[in-house]
Amino acid sequence: MSVDWGHVFAGRVGGMTASEIRELLKLIDRPEIISFAGGIPDPDLFPNAAIARAYEKIFQSNSGAGAALQYSITEGYTPLREWICDYMGGKGVNIGLDGVLITNGSQQVLEFVGKLLIGPGDKIVVTRPTYLGALQAFSPYEPTYLSIPMDEEGPEMTALTEALAQKPKFFYLVPDFQNPNGTTVTLARRHAILDACEAAGVPVIEDTAYCELRYDGEQLPLLAALDCERNGGKLTNVIFGGTFSKTMVPAMRVGWVNAAPEVVNRLVLMKQAADLHASTINQIVMHDVVSQIFDSHIKLLRTQYKERRDAMLAALDEFAPPGVTWTKPEGGLFVWIEAPEGVDGTELLARAIKEANVAFVPGSAFHADRSGKNTLRLAFSVTKPAQIREGIRRLCGLLKTAA
Repeated sequence: MSVDWGHVFAGRVGGMTASEIRELLKLIDRPEIISFAGGIPDPDLFPNAAIARAYEKIFQSNSGAGAALQYSITEGYTPLREWICDYMGGKGVNIGLDGVLITNGSQQVLEFVGKLLIGPGDKIVVTRPTYLGALQAFSPYEPTYLSIPMDEEGPEMTALTEALAQKPKFFYLVPDFQNPNGTTVTLARRHAILDACEAAGVPVIEDTAYCELRYDGEQLPLLAALDCERNGGKLTNVIFGGTFSKTMVPAMRVGWVNAAPEVVNRLVLMKQAADLHASTINQIVMHDVVSQIFDSHIKLLRTQYKERRDAMLAALDEFAPPGVTWTKPEGGLFVWIEAPEGVDGTELLARAIKEANVAFVPGSAFHADRSGKNTLRLAFSVTKPAQIREGIRRLCGLLKTAA
């Protein structure tokens, strides 16, 4: 008798869905496609020389190579964790080594948070829209999503207060240049969010993949920093996820989580069960690289990505038909388009690929309730300005006939 795998699978497997973005990334290899799909860093900007030197240093020393290729402690490479403590301290988040765990990218932080905090049927609060990868990480643990709308300042507070009254397990938020819509939560709204969540006893999960990629305006304090300020210098009500994927390179899969020690202790146990520890050699190399070039490399990225963002906004000003609106992000990698009601982003994507050789991500992918069918996410990070203008011209030509 053959195994009926559908019967054998755990019930939570039903919550696992394919990433529409992962599928769209396959299109980038087609040279005729102008892709606004993948919100990924430009490989032309990777710090290849610094990474090569760091690996070379390791293998020039027999003892260094042995340690780099060996098992390591679950918490992570101590010098890298110390660097993160200094980095976070500069942002007003004072933590010790017991408040840092190195992870396989910040995506693993989200998966661990889901495993740690969500039981079947538990309520969790997310924005509408929100990061697709977070929905993928949380959904297998069978939550009930409370999706709250956003305005130009961030999550709408009336909706958040109503959601918090339902006693959710946590509120997940990307406060800086949100993936997907590019919105940055204002300082006043950050304080209001912390006020409401503290009063309700609900922790905030702060996802900050893009916070260093600011092109205009003033840097705003992290929610984690405001949390420390409110609680005698201790990180108390915020779980902070950081990553080097957007600022250095994604393939090394080095991220981290900062939280109260009692939270990190539990996450360490999960890490031990999941994969023992993040790659030792990659952690050593990442520490070498960020110790030498972090600030200068961030300046390079800001210059390059700002030019591309400006090109996209200028092209939308030039070509977008009436009834189409878009965000004007101060940083990050994304512009969010809202088309007139009646436009279906998924249908438009099929036409865009077939008729115009343009790719983007339909906005419904970023809604827990699959609403937002008339929205699109456009990423500008891997496309040069001239191509951006041409791609937007083609896309807007389709939008004129789509409604």
